[in-house]
Amino acid sequence: MMKYEASTPDEYVAQLPEERKEVIEKLRKIISNSLPKGFEEGINYNMIGYYVPHTIYPDGYHCDSKLPLPFMNIASQKNSVNLYHSGIYAKKELLDWFVSEYPKHSKRKLDMGKSCIRFKKMEDIPYKLIAELCAKMTVQDWITIYEENVKR
Repeated sequence: MMKYEASTPDEYVAQLPEERKEVIEKLRKIISNSLPKGFEEGINYNMIGYYVPHTIYPDGYHCDSKLPLPFMNIASQKNSVNLYHSGIYAKKELLDWFVSEYPKHSKRKLDMGKSCIRFKKMEDIPYKLIAELCAKMTVQDWITIYEENVKR
């Protein structure tokens, strides 16, 4: 696993190999333009993260309440660019939607873990599908799902 030490998303991007910078910047732009209002971008877990800030959800993350409530991350790893989406992990209907839509947007087989979607071929990242995924869950939707399913 590649590990970047950065305190801002721009610092993270600056450390990337040239061939990854454009991809990560394009993902950042799509995510920022597509996520509903309220999510913030920053660094969490040494990745570029999108989260619910303490100003909206003061309880923070149950594993460490000093951290804001995480929602999505993007990371450049050794062999792939990875997108982590907590909503896919916590809401089966969203996962089912994504899995069924993926083949319409990419000729590659979906490479996915519980919340992690791995893209090994940069030219095959389904940006339009990622934009649609980002728009499907509001901050309040995520807080509700988190409190019902994750924070037990």
